[in-house]
Amino acid sequence: MSLGFFSDQCVPAEITDTLRHHGHQVTLLREVLPIRSLDPVVIAKAQELGAILLSLNGDFADIVAYPPTRHLGIVGIQLHNHPEIIPQLMERLLGFLNAHPQQEFYHGKLFLVEVHRVRIRQ
Repeated sequence: MSLGFFSDQCVPAEITDTLRHHGHQVTLLREVLPIRSLDPVVIAKAQELGAILLSLNGDFADIVAYPPTRHLGIVGIQLHNHPEIIPQLMERLLGFLNAHPQQEFYHGKLFLVEVHRVRIRQ
């Protein structure tokens, strides 16, 4: 089953291309919003699209500013300025997505994706 994502401007093309290659729907921020859109506009657009927000922006991992329960899912990619880990990180993420293929599973949750784990916060 295909999941729907809304990719923030900061997400590398390698990540969005990999998701698309594995059958997921990915809308890029630049396709629907100005590139320098503010975070509240970005997350509101993800909600409007009914999509899981995909971002490297640590601001979206702030559960006080962006309580997961108010959103349709946020996936925070934890690259820590090391793009060379993208292949391993994507292997972890794709395995997780395959284990949880229903869009509703992501509602109200924040997922922090690292090479060795996926942490879930609600």
